[in-house]
Order: sequence, then structure tokens, then C-alpha cells
Amino acid sequence: MATKKRLFLLDAYALIFRGYYAFIKNPRINSKGLDTSAILGFTNSLLDVIKKEKPDYLAVCFDKGGSVDRNEMFPEYKANRQETPEAIKIAVPYIEQILEAMNIPAIVREGYEADDIIGTLAKKAEKEGLETYMVTPDKDYAQLVSDNIFMYRPPRMGNGYEKWGVEEVQQKFGVERPEQVIDFLGMMGDSVDNIPGLPGVGEKTAKKFLAQYGTMEGLFEHIHELKGKMKEKVEANQELGLLSKKLATIMLDVPVELEQDKLIFELPDVDKTRAIFAELEFRRLLDNFLKTFNTSSANDSPTTTTQTSKAATAGQFDLFAVPGSGNTPQESVSGFKTVSNTSHFYQSVNTPVSRTLLLEKLLQQPSVCFDTETTGLKALEVELIGIAFSWETGKGYYVIFPEDQEETQNILETFRPFFENDQIEKIGHNIKYDIKVLSNYNIPVKGKLFDTMIAHYLINPDMRHNMDVLSETYLNYQPVSITELIGKKGKNQLSMRTVAADRQTEYAVEDSDITLQLKEHFSKELESGNVTTLFNDVETPLVSVLTAMEIEGINLDTEFLKSLSKDLSEDILKLEQNIYEQAGEEFNIASPKQLGPILFEKLKLVDKPKKTKTGQYSTAEDVLSALAGEHQIVADILEYRQYKKLQSTYVDALPNEINPKTGRVHTVYAQAVAATGRLSSNNPNLQNIPIRTKRGQEVRKAFIPRDENYVLLAADYSQIELRIIAALSEEETMIKAFQEGEDIHASTAAKVFDVALEEVTREQRSNAKTVNFGIVYGVSAFGLSNQTNLTRKEAKVLIDTYYETYPKLRNYISKQVDFARENGYVETVLGRRRYLKDINSRNAIVRGAAERNAVNAPIQGSAADIIKLAMISIHKRFEKEQFKSKMLLQVHDELVFDAHKDELETIKPIIKEEMENAFKLSVPLDVEIGLGQNWLEAH
Repeated sequence: MATKKRLFLLDAYALIFRGYYAFIKNPRINSKGLDTSAILGFTNSLLDVIKKEKPDYLAVCFDKGGSVDRNEMFPEYKANRQETPEAIKIAVPYIEQILEAMNIPAIVREGYEADDIIGTLAKKAEKEGLETYMVTPDKDYAQLVSDNIFMYRPPRMGNGYEKWGVEEVQQKFGVERPEQVIDFLGMMGDSVDNIPGLPGVGEKTAKKFLAQYGTMEGLFEHIHELKGKMKEKVEANQELGLLSKKLATIMLDVPVELEQDKLIFELPDVDKTRAIFAELEFRRLLDNFLKTFNTSSANDSPTTTTQTSKAATAGQFDLFAVPGSGNTPQESVSGFKTVSNTSHFYQSVNTPVSRTLLLEKLLQQPSVCFDTETTGLKALEVELIGIAFSWETGKGYYVIFPEDQEETQNILETFRPFFENDQIEKIGHNIKYDIKVLSNYNIPVKGKLFDTMIAHYLINPDMRHNMDVLSETYLNYQPVSITELIGKKGKNQLSMRTVAADRQTEYAVEDSDITLQLKEHFSKELESGNVTTLFNDVETPLVSVLTAMEIEGINLDTEFLKSLSKDLSEDILKLEQNIYEQAGEEFNIASPKQLGPILFEKLKLVDKPKKTKTGQYSTAEDVLSALAGEHQIVADILEYRQYKKLQSTYVDALPNEINPKTGRVHTVYAQAVAATGRLSSNNPNLQNIPIRTKRGQEVRKAFIPRDENYVLLAADYSQIELRIIAALSEEETMIKAFQEGEDIHASTAAKVFDVALEEVTREQRSNAKTVNFGIVYGVSAFGLSNQTNLTRKEAKVLIDTYYETYPKLRNYISKQVDFARENGYVETVLGRRRYLKDINSRNAIVRGAAERNAVNAPIQGSAADIIKLAMISIHKRFEKEQFKSKMLLQVHDELVFDAHKDELETIKPIIKEEMENAFKLSVPLDVEIGLGQNWLEAH
């Protein structure tokens, strides 16, 4: 018996939205600032279907103008849907171009939805003897399933595609026939499409009714068998139920023909598709596309043999000779240059003579890129495997180190003159890591630095900065993946030591070669982006400062943490018992699935509890926080969560972060993460330790001085963001208050509430403080009333009065938004740019967020810039004076030091002076200094 031919129909918008939201936490932004998440997600799904199923016929169906018929039946149909995100609106024309280039028909009919088009075509195809697969995550399509029509649901949470036939639909919906899904949807309603359904009927009840009565009409014929409120509700809402069923019914009479000859799956136009992917910077996707079709472009050049020299020997004195063949790059089938199709000269250096020759050459260079290969990721705990050097495109050398650490140290000593030469610029990608690795062997890295990761962060802060992505984006070169050498992360991953020397050489030198080329590219882009000064004077010097801080680390009182953990366990146990008593039963407090029914069914804390997309009761922080003031059980649950998190994230975890060699904790500062310019702290994150709660504050007690000769010193900028707001807005009243040393919150309260400064009440000051800090983040009357005891009306009056009191501040906010609209970015006091791609979005919510960023990014970013300048100046002063005291931590507006007791009176004025004079504003900067036997005491 002949196999039936198969037609695949894709629901365009369902897959586009799915693709967009799959990347919502980590949007794909290309070097032009375009959000390509939706395009990438959709195209991945399309290629997956083609690769896995090799369809005979294929088409993509689009909505256009919504469903005219359904809107006529029920004007509120889909009325609650939010406006389409800007990234999806931008995506659709690109997707249409991709489909055209791939010779895949796009089917659209004005006034009809994609499910109606797919339904009509599927039924027509069935009559023609075809099998149809409806590619969509939308469960509504289940009503169309038959012996020849299937749902083909994209993967969820790592699972494969799901194929739903008649049997699967019967199991999922508890129906005998797929057509009953229409009744199921009509009874339940659909909050997404705003289909009302029958009030009071949920999934379980709908399944029960269908099992008993077969259809909605069957239910209505047996209303007399129902009881109580359910009977009343069903009886009163029969018309609404029938309307809901009509709205849920996929139409099968759309004016569209099944033109099989036009739906035949054909090979794509490779060059056209490649051009679109190149414009969108879809490097991996292009590779996937070409592998899927097992094809190459007619324009591809043949690949060439690579020239790679292996280990140098003692007699090889032409080590640095130019290779005989040219360095002309050829494209691969994927369109990228790679190590296998690009002429290069990468050489292992593993004899005393060749190392001496290499050193001679290194010392002659004005600028050299180097890259370390190590046994792991923790720079201060790893061993060195090799170092790659490159100073000329396409050329590089790799020094391999043995497992014997004494021998490794001896070999490294050969290269000390290079690393200590302050006349040679050192280039690297995340060079801080490499410098820390060398510090394990007491090899300092001197001279000017150039970090390509940080350079790109200033050029395009919203894009990813890993070397592979940058290489593919800016050099059209696809590097060898580390997984090809040592496998994926996990227990089976190999060590680089096990990799053959020639393969190590190819991989390592390629990295240094690429980084060198990126440096050349980014040097020009820094100039055109007007951020060269920021790079040279702030971010690059900061690398050395952060390196020193990370190497220094901080001392930890582990005995205190053990004691605190014990106290927390007791607190948690007491809270558990209190919660169980109030609930009247024991349950898993940490499980939202168990907690929700306790709070909202058993205790009925609210009439209409909020639910998640999966239909579960929401027990999220914001939901419970709103109830905590009225219900003790909720307050206890929030405290329980807080203590559990504190214990697991900090109290029990911090001792595991102690470096076994140093006995100290060494956080790692990320310079290239926050778009505002702020530093972030990882492994462990010392910037997020809670400070507003008593127990959270106690964690800071665990951070202690080096020994009895030291104390911890904390220097904190006082209200730096408010001072920057006053200076940038040129708001004289506010500037004067700061210049005269007034309490700014009391001063604001006096003006806003029209009372004398000495008559300001604690509550008035508190409300003024909330507005002072909230105004720049676009605080609304609603938001202010939630944060204070004010009604919404009182909050509105307070905000209006605030703006009347500080008119220049309001003007500044408007000017910032206007500048962003016109230029697409805003700047800090040092010219750091924050790009705002959504500032002109037609979606009010998205645009509003960008407008708030336009105001607060220069404030936050300027504060970050100023403390960075202070850190650089303090570091230089400390190095020059050769103090025993060391800078240890940077946490928001605060710097923490290990201060030697003999140097205290010398370093306190230095720290205060450098911080307060880091950048001159029309408002004085003020720094408060504290001392203590632990961080909490010092702070």
C-alpha cells in the first residue's frame, strides 16, 4: 500500500510569538540593535520541521485583520489581548522575505485567522488523500484532528515534537470524538481569546459534562438534572454558552483553494536566503540551514589546505619565517571562514631554543595578544596548560606547559621579561582572567591593556560579548568550539591536558588570532561611537583595579556563619509550626501547588485570586506582599521564604566559596554585563546580600579583617544619585539644599508640604524620601500610594506639588526623553551610552519602559562612572604609597577596605578626598566612612 503524501501547515503567528517569548529573558539583539528573537525562533521551528519530517507539501499561514465573523458575533472577542510587541511587528516582514527566499508559500486571507485557513485546507487535503500536519502550539486545533489530520506541537521544556492524533486528543481532553473539543472550549471559555464560556465551569466540570451529555446542546437538554448554583448558572447562560461554542469553532469555509502544485516543497534559493541571514547576523542558523539542505552556494570557493606547523625542534631556526602560501581567506559552505579553509600559520613552541626565539620576537612587538589555556574556570585555583601569542593576523605561537608545576614555573620565568615590559600593549578577551591565572605563578602583567570584551561592551552594551559571537558577527569567522575538543560541560568533560598538542595549538592560537583581529576592528568602532576616552581612561584602568581586588579577596568568619545557620534553622522551624497551626494542616510551604489551595480555597484570603498561565494559584512575591499586612499567615510565609533563601544562598553557601589556597573569598566582578555601567559580582554575588532585614544584615558580620592588625573600613557615597539628579537638572533649590548640607528629604518635605524645616514630621520626611528616590524612575500615584500610607489621590497631589516645587527637574525629564527619541540613546556624565531601541515604539507599555530608562540610565550610569573613577584614583595612590591597606569590595555606592591600623589616619582622608573629587558636579559629593571588626559594623 502506497504511503500517503504529507502536507505541513504552519501557524505563523503562533510560532512567531512562541519564538519571541522563548528568548524573552535573553533577547537576541544583533550589532545593529535589532531584536531578532521572533525571527530566529520562528525560523528555527521551520527548519526543525523540514529537517525532521521532509514534507511533500509545505505552507505557512498568516492572520490578517483578525476574524471579521467572530468580531461581528462578539465585539469583545480577543479584546483583552495586549498590543503586539514591537519586535514581532518588525519580525514579520523579515519572515515573509525568508519564506520567499526559501520558496515556501505564505497563505493569507484578509478577515480570517490562520486556524480557519489551516482548517479549511486540512479538510480539503483530506478529501484529496493527503495527510495534514498542523504545526502549532495552540490546543484549539485539536477539534480538527481526524485519521488523516494531525497536530504537530513544537517541543516544550526540552521534550521533542508531540504528534496528536485521534487517540491523543481523546486522552488530553477526555472526549470520544475530536469535534467535542469545540464543546469543551465553549464550556470552559478562553481567557486568551476572551471567549466567555459558561460561568463556573472549569476543565474538570467541562470534561464531566461532556462524558455525561456529549455536547453543549446535550447539556442544555438536561439542565433539570443539575443542582444548586451550577444549575442556575448554566440555565441563565445558555446563549452565552452557544456563542462561546461558535467563537471556538474553527471555520472550514474560508475562500482559499488547495493548489497542490504550488505547495510542493522545493529547494530554497540559497544565495537569497544567505543574504537575509547575513543581514540579520544569523550565523549558527545559516549553518543549520545549509546542513538541513545539504547544499552550498554556487559562489562558494573551493577550500584550501591549511598550513599548520607542528612542534618546533631545536634545529628549526626558521620558526618565524613567513609561510609560503598567501593568507587569502576562502568561504566555507556555511559562508564563514574557519580554521580549515583559511590560510594560517599556528605553531607549537615547546623547546628551550624555540621559547628563547619566541621571547626575542615578543620583545620586539609594540602590541601582543595572549590567551591562557587552563584546567578550569576559577582563575585563582586553576593550573596553566598553555599560552597562545599572536601579533600578526593569521599567525601565532603556542607554549605548552607540563603538569609538573615547578617545571611550569621555570618555563614561565622565560617569559617574565615580556609580561613585565610596560612598553608592550597586552591584548586579551576578558584579560582579567588571564592576568589572575599568571598571578598564581607570581608573574605580573604590566603595560597598557586592551580587552576586546570590554571594548565591545561599550560599542554595543545590549549584545552578547562572547568571543565566538563577536568573531562570527564582525569577522565572518567561525572559531573551533571548545566542545569539539573536550566535550560538553558535565562530569564527562575532558581536561584540555588530554587533547593532542597540535589540536591544542590550533584551538588556542586561533583564539588569540581572532582576538587580535577584533582589537583592530573595535579600535575604529570605539572612535565612531565616541567612547574611546571612556575605554582608555575608565574601563581599561579599572581592569587592573578589579584584578587586584579579586586576587586580594576577603576574610570570612565561618564559625559565625555556622552559628547563624543554626539560628536560622530554629527560626524556620518556628515559622513552619506557626504556618501549619494557622493553616490547620501540614503541607509543603515551598510548593506553590500546595500553598495556593491552602491560601485561596481553604482560607479564602481573597475573592478572586490571581492565577498563572497554567491555571495554578499565583503565590508570587508581589501577590503575597499585598496580603501580608492583613493576614499573619502570609507575613509568616514571606519571612519563611526570606530565611530559607538567606540560609541556602549565603549562610550555608559562602564557606564553599573559600579558596583552599588563600583561605579567603574571591568574588569576580563583571564589567561587561549591566547596560547602565554598573559592576556585577559573581561567585559569590556580594552585591545582593539583603541589608534591609535584621537577619540579612547579620550576614555582613561574617566578613572580617585580614587579622588583628587590620580593621574593615567602609566608605559610602551619601545620596549620590540624588546629587547627580540635582546637578544634571540644574535644579537650584535642590542644589542649594545640598550645598548648605541640609537633609535633602527634610528639605524637600518642607517645600512640598509648605512647613518650616524644623516642623517636618517623620512621616512627611519619609513620604518626601519615597518621591525623591522614585520620581526619576517614573513613580506614579498608584506606585507611591503602595509604598506609603497615602491614598492615590493624596499621592497624586504630592507628585504634582513636587514637580511645581522642582520645575527644572520635570523639564530635565522631558528633555532626556526627547533626546532619546531623536538620537536613540542617552549618555552619562562620561559619555557612556545606553541605547533605547524601544523609545519610539507604538506599544505604550514598551515605550514607557524605554522612557523611564532614558531618565534613570544617565543617573545610575553616572553614579557607576564616578565610583569607577574613584576606585582608579585610590588604587593608584595606594600603589604609589605602597600601603599595606587594600581595597577589597565595591558594592553599589560603597567601597570596602582591609585597613591596616597603623595607616588609618593616612588613608581615611585619601579615600574621602579621592571619592569626593572623582568628578566635579555643581553639587558636592559627600562620603561617609565607618570602621569595624566586621562589614556590618563598618557600614
